Amino acid sequence: MLALLIDNHLPWFGDLLQLGGNILLVIFLIAGLLWLLICERWLFLWLTYPALARQANQLWAGRMERRSWYAQQYRLGLLCQVQRALDSRLGLISILIKLCPLAGLLGTVLGMLEVFDAVAATGANNPRATAAGVSKATISTMAGMVVAISGLLFAGVLNRRVEKERSRLRDDLTLDAKRAGQS
Repeated sequence: MLALLIDNHLPWFGDLLQLGGNILLVIFLIAGLLWLLICERWLFLWLTYPALARQANQLWAGRMERRSWYAQQYRLGLLCQVQRALDSRLGLISILIKLCPLAGLLGTVLGMLEVFDAVAATGANNPRATAAGVSKATISTMAGMVVAISGLLFAGVLNRRVEKERSRLRDDLTLDAKRAGQS
């Protein structure tokens, strides 16, 4: 059913999977999950996080006493809660990025094993028999690297934005705490 769907609507994709082997499908699934998580984090930063940060600022601003140890622990708890929401899924994104080149390397090894099997079966003088294995080795390595590099670029931008928001929230709550101490 899936093969028929791919052949009818995305014939180039079926050809690519045939050239790259089964490991290419694994790389595409990892890439899909990676990009889903990256998009989710960007949507969180644009849509959900501003309200969460505003709520933390309002909770801290609504507190009458801000100088005691208990008040500072409350502030720290607010910071930790928001930072945990900011950091959510970033570790999984990092793991998926690191997994892509490893999956490509696995495809390389499997493709080279196919080359060695072809050489053993037909002899070293038949380049046509080894072409499929070389294709699987090359395409899977390339796909793993393309996904990893593009993921690294976008995850780097995402990590910088998360760090900027974390620092901004920490400064907002700290400045508010210093203002409360001055009055």
